[in-house]
Amino acid sequence: MQRSRHEPGFDDEPRDGRDSRGSHDDRLRVALFAGMADAAGTRQAELPWRGGSVAELRAALEAAYPAIGGLLARSAVAIGNRYAADDGDVPAGADVAIIPPVSGG
Repeated sequence: MQRSRHEPGFDDEPRDGRDSRGSHDDRLRVALFAGMADAAGTRQAELPWRGGSVAELRAALEAAYPAIGGLLARSAVAIGNRYAADDGDVPAGADVAIIPPVSGG
């Protein structure tokens, strides 16, 4: 899930957990979309993270952004370009997105 340089929020930081100076960054960046981004007040959540499961990530996100709790429980989690189950691994520095449910017809 790469961003175009023309999208709001694009940054030039590497996605491997290191900042541009090469030091290890123990923060996980999580892309949020639609109503979840509105509820959280940001399109990119940041959390301290050294790795864990998707379920642990959901709990950490809800603790940091309580307003997204109800929607988070119904949302899919993508690690890289694949959906992940709650028992899936979220390594430090992963490219993570939370995909809220969509409706329409």
